[in-house]
Amino acid sequence: YFKVNLLPFANPTELVFIPQGLVMMFYGTLSLSLSIYISATVLWDIGSGYNEYNKVENLVKIVRKGFPGKNREILLTYPLASIQSIGIKISEGLNPQRSIYLCLKDERQIPLTPVQQPDSISNLEKQAADLAKFLDLKLENL
Repeated sequence: YFKVNLLPFANPTELVFIPQGLVMMFYGTLSLSLSIYISATVLWDIGSGYNEYNKVENLVKIVRKGFPGKNREILLTYPLASIQSIGIKISEGLNPQRSIYLCLKDERQIPLTPVQQPDSISNLEKQAADLAKFLDLKLENL
């Protein structure tokens, strides 16, 4: 504005001027798009589902909802013979995570607990121990 360099460590006279309205329109469009995406995710109930443990058929079925379309229902089926253990992962801090995993023999870890407010550690351990006892698997800490 003054055509004088007031900052000794930079040269602001060479900055390209972008109109404020254009920048605000970009941020508004970006935030509106993000809010529509998050609202649609909540309305479509993405990620909800259930876990089925069938000892008669020796199968574990994990059913989840995905985005609308051809592959709306996500079905994961694993035989009990391919499951190595039930794992618990607890991380404290700014973003605490407490979850139960299905650990497969090929080193994959499938989360079983929903994304929600962290449950108490004793309740999480009890759920994991009951599941491991029901499936006759070992319980391990990840």
